[in-house]
Parts: sequence; C-alpha cells; structure tokens
Amino acid sequence: MTTAEIAKRVVELNRTHDYHSIYEELYAPDAVSIEHWSETPEVYTGRDAILKKSDAWMESVEEIHSTSCSEPLIADNSFAITFTMDVTYKTMGRIPMTELAVYTVKDGKIVKEEFQG
Repeated sequence: MTTAEIAKRVVELNRTHDYHSIYEELYAPDAVSIEHWSETPEVYTGRDAILKKSDAWMESVEEIHSTSCSEPLIADNSFAITFTMDVTYKTMGRIPMTELAVYTVKDGKIVKEEFQG
C-alpha cells in the first residue's frame, strides 16, 4: 500500500471505531508508538505492545462522548491526522482533548506513530 492508501484506511477505520483492525492490518510487527502524555515520552515497541497500550487506554475510559479525525496531511513516507476527543475517564473525569498523530510508513506498513497534544 502507498502512504496515501494507508492514511485513507487509518481515517476510515478510526471513523468506524475499528481500532484493532488498524494495528493488525496496517502496522509492521516491530512498529514503535510514542505517547507524549507527560514530560517524559512513553515508548511502546512492537505491534503487540501497541495493541496492549490501546486496550489499556480503552479500559481507562468510562464514556466516550465524541471523537473525530481530520483528513490526513500526506507526504512521501509520512502523514498526520488530528484527533479530537471528548472522553470521561474512570479516574480523571471528563477531558476534551485534541492531539496530532504523525505516522511514518516504510515498505507499505506503519513503522512509527507519535502522538502530541
């Protein structure tokens, strides 16, 4: 798949809330995810670790009020999407947030994702 095809598919699957398919279909087995939740970035290496991170995030959520994602901004081997969410967490309450996700593509798979608030 091309970078543009992968970007389009990420948006499509996000809009249908089919998050597991994104990882299983589009990520390289050794992909890296970087989260900037705190001052020290958290790094997850490997598709299995990224899936576990996603599952743990979903487990921390009490209610998702709304989510949306932008159309992708596409370059040769990378693309970016803006995500907007209004979420109530079990321990932190309701938090509206927007984050920018930047993805790197190599050999037809996502090899890196990085989220910035």
